Amino acid sequence: MCLPHLSKLLYTFPGWKVGVTALQQAPAVDVVAIGLVSGQVVIHNIKYDETLMKFHQDWGPITSISFRTDGHPIMAAGSPCGHIGLWDLEDKKLINQMRNAHSTAISGLTFLHREPLLVTNGADNALRIWIFDGPTGEGRLLRIRMGHSASLTKIRYYGQNGQQILSASQDGTLQSFSTVHEKFNKSLGHGLVNKKIVKRKGLQNTMSVRLPPITQFAAEEARQSDWDGIIACHQGKLSCSTWNYQRSTIGAYFLKPRGVKTNSSITATAVDITSCGNFAIIGLSSGAVDVYNMQSGIHRGSFGDDKAHTGSVRGVAVDGLNQLVVTAGSERLLKFWNFKTKVLIHSLGLDSSPNMMLLHRDSGILGLAMDDFSIAVLDIETRKIVREFSGHHGQINDMTFSPDGRWLISAAMDCSVRTWDLPSGCLIDCFLLDSAPLNVTMSPTGDFLATSHVDHLGIYLWSNISLYSVVSLRPLPPDYVPSIVMLPGTCQTQGMEDLEEKTELSDEMIEYESPEQLSEQLVTLSLLPESRWKNLLNLDIIKKKNKPKEPPKVPQSAPFFIPTVPGLVPRFAVPEPSSDPQQSKVVNLGILAQKSNFYLKLEEGLLNNQYEAALNLLKELGPSGIETELRNLSPDDGGSVEVMRSFLNMIGMMLDRKRDFELAQAYLALFLKLHLRMLPSEPALLEELVKLSSQVEKDWTHLQSLFNQSMCVLNYIKSAFL
Repeated sequence: MCLPHLSKLLYTFPGWKVGVTALQQAPAVDVVAIGLVSGQVVIHNIKYDETLMKFHQDWGPITSISFRTDGHPIMAAGSPCGHIGLWDLEDKKLINQMRNAHSTAISGLTFLHREPLLVTNGADNALRIWIFDGPTGEGRLLRIRMGHSASLTKIRYYGQNGQQILSASQDGTLQSFSTVHEKFNKSLGHGLVNKKIVKRKGLQNTMSVRLPPITQFAAEEARQSDWDGIIACHQGKLSCSTWNYQRSTIGAYFLKPRGVKTNSSITATAVDITSCGNFAIIGLSSGAVDVYNMQSGIHRGSFGDDKAHTGSVRGVAVDGLNQLVVTAGSERLLKFWNFKTKVLIHSLGLDSSPNMMLLHRDSGILGLAMDDFSIAVLDIETRKIVREFSGHHGQINDMTFSPDGRWLISAAMDCSVRTWDLPSGCLIDCFLLDSAPLNVTMSPTGDFLATSHVDHLGIYLWSNISLYSVVSLRPLPPDYVPSIVMLPGTCQTQGMEDLEEKTELSDEMIEYESPEQLSEQLVTLSLLPESRWKNLLNLDIIKKKNKPKEPPKVPQSAPFFIPTVPGLVPRFAVPEPSSDPQQSKVVNLGILAQKSNFYLKLEEGLLNNQYEAALNLLKELGPSGIETELRNLSPDDGGSVEVMRSFLNMIGMMLDRKRDFELAQAYLALFLKLHLRMLPSEPALLEELVKLSSQVEKDWTHLQSLFNQSMCVLNYIKSAFL
């Protein structure tokens, strides 16, 4: 063993003449479990260099080891074939086997601390949690999170709510991923050649009867509760499979064209399903295009006398009313067919062979990606090309339309994703990625764009910024250089060594101090409690409510300090009545009134235009103190018009900086309430108030737009969960 700080070898173990594949500390002190290539697990005491016990499994090398810590002396060991062995350390025997826990090798397994839960993961990109609550001690599957274990071949949004994404992969599975929460994910499983044979023979390993990976699929939810609503064609296969989304399994039929030999090299290359969910259109590499009934699986006819095209079919599409079928062939022909009579209506020659085809049914716009890296857009009503786009420098892998049909988004092998505006015929957005996008699909609600990439197992979601902010969709200039966007990952290895060196050099933790204002464009509120400013306009009501209902009572015994008249008999001195009955009890100090610190700071602000000190003094006062200070600004209470103008300048400074926004509104409202009668008679104050009025209106308009934008996004998110 080697300690990193001492860099000194302490002891060398002789080993067991085979490679060590796993090493795990046991709950007991100085005891370690060692997994070997031979499939043997050695429980060894490293303090005394003594082997305590040995176990052996017949599934190959040990990939991972873990111990239970909830009071049961159980050890779990993983294997390359996906099985898990459970060993009793007291009886020194195998007590249970968890076969096919994963479809591939067990990469890691860990018992949670003091819990009967085992977490496992494998090369199949699955994370499973097993609970041991049965009498036999076998683990029961509690939760699972699973993704694809190979690159994705096709992704498409399913349904109209924009919450499910169907994805096919090279691992042969068809899965549904939810954009709301992972608990709504589900797997439709692997396609099997014959499910009845598998059930009859009870095959555990179905690798020999699994279908090849799905290359193309089409889905429609209109009749999903009645029969299968998904059709898919497989790599190198002639027949197409159907799938049922609600039952999460492969469907009842394999749609195979008649008159084609099973051992021929003809394969299915393109599929589509009608909007009603009743019919499926299948295009073959031989040029034939057939129609099938999804409910019964019966062949319902073919297009053309012999074949629809002389070359391979690159795409098929049906309009929303089941009146028109469009097919594209590698011989540079685009053909329009009558869906009911199967008669050719029109044939259009193309400059290049089409690579793929996509139809937006609501608008009748058809997108064609060509082999020369260009894009042609057609109107299926007029059957003419209305737009042509060029700019990609690699094969176009996929395309998608926005829900309203205004945008066409294309992804190509040149690692670019481009957004074309169909009404203007211009490129309005483009960005580069560090990995070439293979598939792209846009949500039916227009909020997300989903992409899959080369050598990546996940689906990436891109938010549509035009939904929650103002975006100017102007055409990009010809010399526009797109920016490179890095795909998000779990860990960024670049620069980690430099970061570790900097961390070792700095022993003390750097304390982060939040700035007073994050951005000058944002409105910042103060940190004062609401009791300091929220009730400033209601102080008169509060004082009225707090006024005692009865006058204070005279005490029964007079206090000793009441003045008395000298004499033989002590008598209390009675105050002489005032000779002027009209004299007011309120004394107006006028210019003799003492100036407060706040008043003096406002006077200084007239000279240096600095109001931070005056604002800080006002923040320290309570509601009654604030009212007193603002009331004393009036000339009748010892103030002056110049000081009142200085106060309005202070409010303008607060609004300009967009800081302490609620304090500025509260102070200004109280000032207007106290001095509303005298303000119209002072031209200097009126001029300042006009400036403040326009400034306050501008700030509130900006805030209202931000509020509306936030409420719109919040209501949209809430509606997605309902």
